[in-house]
Amino acid sequence: PPRPRYLDAVAGLLAAEPTAVQPLLVSWFDDGRPLPTTPHATVADAAQALLHTHRHRAPDDLAETLADSPHPRAGELLAALAEDEPSALCRAVDRWAHDERPARRAAAAAHAPLAASHVRTEADRELLRRAALALLARSADSALHGAALDVLVRDPRTRARHLPRALAHFTAADPRPAPAAVATALATHPDPVLAAFRVRLSRPDAGHLLAVLADAAPPDLARRVAALAREAVRQRPGTAEDLAAHVGRRLDHGPARAVLFPLVTGLLDGGTAALRAALARVLAAPGTPASRARRRELLDFLLAHERAPDVLGALLEAAARRPDGGTGDLVRHTGLLLGRTTDGAARFDRALAALAREVPGFATRLADWRTATPHAWSALMGPRTRRTIEDLAGVHVPA
Repeated sequence: PPRPRYLDAVAGLLAAEPTAVQPLLVSWFDDGRPLPTTPHATVADAAQALLHTHRHRAPDDLAETLADSPHPRAGELLAALAEDEPSALCRAVDRWAHDERPARRAAAAAHAPLAASHVRTEADRELLRRAALALLARSADSALHGAALDVLVRDPRTRARHLPRALAHFTAADPRPAPAAVATALATHPDPVLAAFRVRLSRPDAGHLLAVLADAAPPDLARRVAALAREAVRQRPGTAEDLAAHVGRRLDHGPARAVLFPLVTGLLDGGTAALRAALARVLAAPGTPASRARRRELLDFLLAHERAPDVLGALLEAAARRPDGGTGDLVRHTGLLLGRTTDGAARFDRALAALAREVPGFATRLADWRTATPHAWSALMGPRTRRTIEDLAGVHVPA
């Protein structure tokens, strides 16, 4: 296997003669021998890393060398070029789209959408535009047309003309254009895009599509997107947890109130009980510090509108399991809502007792809350809860 000083020599040769050395390093992609000083890395890993590190020496030649290789590592490096050297990949896509070799045109179709998602300059966008139009012009290459449309609907200059054809591919569940590409047209062409998503949401990949749609929704369309998501969850109840989890991730990523507040309240207002319960669990979770004010605001909305016992039960369980402050107020508020009916009060008593047994430390916290504000808790704690606290926390809880 190559020794460290040999790899240093190869790096020097690559820097001096990149066009000659690049194909040789690509030929190492199948070499799985471990490196002597770093057994977790292989010769193939080193070759890939060297090509990436020195990519700026001859990026156009590197793109051609990688396109010649069917190895997955070559595809990985081309994907890295889309992010690190987008202009080089845009130039390559343009060359390949006009190439008479079918394999090169297929390479253009494979990499053009990724290049389009990282494009930074109008010159690069023009290269991709020209490449996509060249692919579309070849009727015999119909299998590549979806990828070309993926590029053209992302481009504001060509979107309007090519969107109907792109949506036809999308609603037919073709791999391209990708849902994220179609969603870029939401702000400019909301009606046809939402109609196309409605068709696709009736199919098995609805969970992923809902996440894409939620990410792309501009503030003024958040309510319409929420309505569409509610409809999709009714058709496919199994998507409720996925959609709620995505909302949690969006909340954790920082402030986006202009979109998230109308979107989430739209989901809570008229969503199925399963969706509202899933959202309640997400909103009651502690989350990141950046998300807590937004979670509190959305929890306040839920508490002001929610009356379904199953949803309130889910909220109670999530609240009992979170470690941060404010848990007592949330548990008590949930108990007040459930306690509006005899059945709800009994359910709250059973749930509190069960959680006191299941959640470490929860019985002690209940006892502390009861001691600190007996007037607020005495009417909420039923006989089961009182007995459980006495058994687990060793504290007498008067009726």
